[in-house]
Amino acid sequence: MNNKVWVNNRQPQTLYIAQILLYVSAVSALIFGGSGVEVVSSSAARAGITALLTIGAAAGAFGIANEQKWGYALGIAAAIGPFLVRAVIWRRFGLSDAIEWNLFGLVFDVAVLAALLHKQSGEYQRIYFR
Repeated sequence: MNNKVWVNNRQPQTLYIAQILLYVSAVSALIFGGSGVEVVSSSAARAGITALLTIGAAAGAFGIANEQKWGYALGIAAAIGPFLVRAVIWRRFGLSDAIEWNLFGLVFDVAVLAALLHKQSGEYQRIYFR
């Protein structure tokens, strides 16, 4: 019997919300492209970054739902990815452009990272994840 789940609502609400937000992030990256990757000049690099953000977020959420340590680590990496893209924007265009560009996306990215790095999420994954 396959015990794999896509969303695990028995986990603390911070991890449950993080799963949902990571899936939403993956779907939005798939539909709209990776957030801010248009600053990268190479189309192959843009496609690669978008694929990494999309697959990383979806796989991280799936791993978290199934209580896997690799899923938690991948989820954090996928949540940090948009901040790295924003750092490239900051370096090229300045801090004000990096902050003002896609302000809703910034709030969303902060929410995902905050849910994953919350004390309750960290303690739960440290105790129960394999």
